[in-house]
Amino acid sequence: MTINKEKLALRQKVAEHRPEFERQESWRYKRISVNWRKPKGVDNHQRKQKFRGRPGLVKVGYGGPKIARGLHPSGFTDNLVHNITELQKLNPKEDGVRIAHGVGTKKRHEIVAAAMEKKFKIFNARVRTSGSKS
Repeated sequence: MTINKEKLALRQKVAEHRPEFERQESWRYKRISVNWRKPKGVDNHQRKQKFRGRPGLVKVGYGGPKIARGLHPSGFTDNLVHNITELQKLNPKEDGVRIAHGVGTKKRHEIVAAAMEKKFKIFNARVRTSGSKS
């Protein structure tokens, strides 16, 4: 069951026209990863966009639509939950739940039980059914 299909489709449509941003000279040297880094050199050709054929720079105009920001690929909004009281403020029909990293196993079990009872979409349940840690 996907919700917000229109918003996700709009985000996908905008993303199709966005270029693949590459780190400078990553195609030239194997030791340089493709992950984006902002070119900061004074005479850097990519930063100045000096010659044609250079990859584009990340700019604010390439952002996705405002209505689709913060949506999980499932269509639910992504909400970080630390305890059950934060869970009670959310709506299960449009809000998804991500349990915070610092929450221990005991409280995590309680949150997952309460979330499943209210039929929330849980993004990172990570709960074992058995008691062993194997």
